[in-house]
Amino acid sequence: MSDNPNQKKQGQINIEIDEKVAEGTYSNLAIINHSVSEFVVDFVSVMPGTPKSKVKSRIILTPQHAKRLLKALGENVSRFENAHGEIKDYEQPPIPLNFGPTGQA
Repeated sequence: MSDNPNQKKQGQINIEIDEKVAEGTYSNLAIINHSVSEFVVDFVSVMPGTPKSKVKSRIILTPQHAKRLLKALGENVSRFENAHGEIKDYEQPPIPLNFGPTGQA
């Protein structure tokens, strides 16, 4: 094997992030739908007293990637709670969702 530090190890991925994406987008609501071939996760920022909210980001995943995300989130929540204590899950009333006009027959 070469001692060249610039040579990539097999299976290693170089990932870059631009400044705008690195800033992140705040979300306090995720809406998840799925079909036989994909999971769609819409991230929304709902502000109190505001009658309308917009989807800030939509992520589309294969079922396999959705399951990997579920596992990774579970592992990270567990690590967080081990370090900082249990995350309280406050019950909130359901938010009525309206994605545009309702369909008519």
